[in-house]
Amino acid sequence: MELKYLFKPSTMAVIGVSTSQDNHPANVIYTKNHLRYPVKTFPVNPKGGTLHREKLYQSVFDIEERIDMAVIAVRAEFVPKVMEDCIKKGIRGAVIVSGGFAEAGNTVLQQQVVDIAREAAFPFIGPNCLGIYAPDYVDTFFLPGERIIRPEKGNVGFVSQSGGVLVDQMVKFAGQGIGVSLAVSIGNKAFIRETDMLDWFAKDIETKVIAFYVEGFEKGEGRRFIQKTEQCGKPVVILKAGKSKKGIEAVSSHTASLAGDYRVFSEIMKQHCVAEADNEYELTSFCEALSCFQKGINGNIGVLSLSGGHGVIAVDACELHGLSVPRLDPKTMVTIREKVSPEIRNIISLGNPLDLTGSSVDNDIVVTATYLARDKAVECLLCLLIPYSPGVSADIGAKLSQVARNEGKPMIAYVPNEEKYRIIIEGFELNDIPVASSVEGAVLMAKALKRCRPC
Repeated sequence: MELKYLFKPSTMAVIGVSTSQDNHPANVIYTKNHLRYPVKTFPVNPKGGTLHREKLYQSVFDIEERIDMAVIAVRAEFVPKVMEDCIKKGIRGAVIVSGGFAEAGNTVLQQQVVDIAREAAFPFIGPNCLGIYAPDYVDTFFLPGERIIRPEKGNVGFVSQSGGVLVDQMVKFAGQGIGVSLAVSIGNKAFIRETDMLDWFAKDIETKVIAFYVEGFEKGEGRRFIQKTEQCGKPVVILKAGKSKKGIEAVSSHTASLAGDYRVFSEIMKQHCVAEADNEYELTSFCEALSCFQKGINGNIGVLSLSGGHGVIAVDACELHGLSVPRLDPKTMVTIREKVSPEIRNIISLGNPLDLTGSSVDNDIVVTATYLARDKAVECLLCLLIPYSPGVSADIGAKLSQVARNEGKPMIAYVPNEEKYRIIIEGFELNDIPVASSVEGAVLMAKALKRCRPC
């Protein structure tokens, strides 16, 4: 099943454009893509006429060019006929944003659409979805462009049954500087499902991390999904909904999915080293860490701090999240004491966590990070910076990034997410070092590396 025409189309027909409602979903999708994206977009309405001086086509057959994909935004009962027309036209796939199918109890109509598509090997996303956001290619979200916060192009592929969760997660990604290769709202997932998306992302060279918001699977599908996560060879992060009795009921009414036994599924994910995020905050942290480091760890963390309190918070968080803060080799501590500035030599706290105090300067931090990384007990460094310390320069992010590159160990930084510290944050991010806006967020990033270690 070829999906490239859905995710990287050159031409697109938007079916269901209104002549009287500019805020109709089809109109929003058409206008946005026509004006802002390279995909050549054609509006379709049975009445024909014009829309903002552009020709309205009465059917897809009136469009002379070959069409890669269609966006179907008509009433549910009209979708089967529209899909048949798309297939006869030779269109390669569709996004069905229309609702009123299985989620509303109309399972017969949804099955009719599936049967038509399956017979013709015609892939479609949906129904009851937002569809596809592919940076630089296409955006089928029926949300005004000026209201959406879009992440930059990056290496995280994200699939969600919920359009609302998808858009909200895109806001979080953008805020943390996480870029996406592709974001897909699959809604009722009547045809294209999570397993299909795993197959796509496994082959997609632009995607390094694959993330899912999952509400439920069909019987036996969860096992096939987990098997495919092993085969794809890339880190997979899952936020699973429907954990409680009430949550399971809500899942059924939302996208007509079967939530299944959450505890069993969660245990299977652990066994197969899929990174299960407990909430949206963890999902964001996991994706950021894994977008920078695909190699997992056993969970041994070295903590470097300029504040004793930050170090204590980090150690508590590590303990809570199943990470270890091991004792350092005595030689490591002796070497660090010898290498730091004489002014702080007798006031620093050596051990793990390492507290260099607010009197340290760049060189102290760099030297300490270097020898901490060389300690065999440490697999990953947490560098907790307080950039308002007088001895910390704007270049500290770039300098510590160089340490991580030279020593070959993952490094995660904590820097307050404030505009005045942007240059420090960028010093890390431009060198693929993830930056958390809280100490716990940094620990969660390390947790992601443990969750995705080879089993």
